[in-house]
Amino acid sequence: MTEIAFHFNVHDRMAYACRLLRKAWRSGAQVGVVGHEAWLAELDRALWSFEPVEFVPHAWAGRAAGPVAALTRLWLARTPGELPHHAVLVNFGDEVPAGFERFERLIEVVTTEEGDRLAGRRRWKHYSDRGYAIVRYEVPA
Repeated sequence: MTEIAFHFNVHDRMAYACRLLRKAWRSGAQVGVVGHEAWLAELDRALWSFEPVEFVPHAWAGRAAGPVAALTRLWLARTPGELPHHAVLVNFGDEVPAGFERFERLIEVVTTEEGDRLAGRRRWKHYSDRGYAIVRYEVPA
């Protein structure tokens, strides 16, 4: 059964995403990131530039091939079905990602914005109603 964790009270979604994904990349994890395409495009740019002396290597699912695809551990995708692995899925979208149950772990990120908090509560209820054990992380201010 998929391990689910919610990260609540995120003040700056983009900065948090970059730090979370850098940590995952450094650990050697295979990670897929899903969300709205415009937000993912912004994340794509941020991962190249959020630290002056480093970047987080990543690629878009379905767009990378050859050696790049073979070496990539961090993937951006509109849907989980586009991802080339089933290890860790990070959801920055508003809805429950279709096919999340194929992944070993799912991380949901919820900001302090009221609309995002309401969408997060709906996703929590969805998982809870289906018997998933959920771990809750409160992100310090």
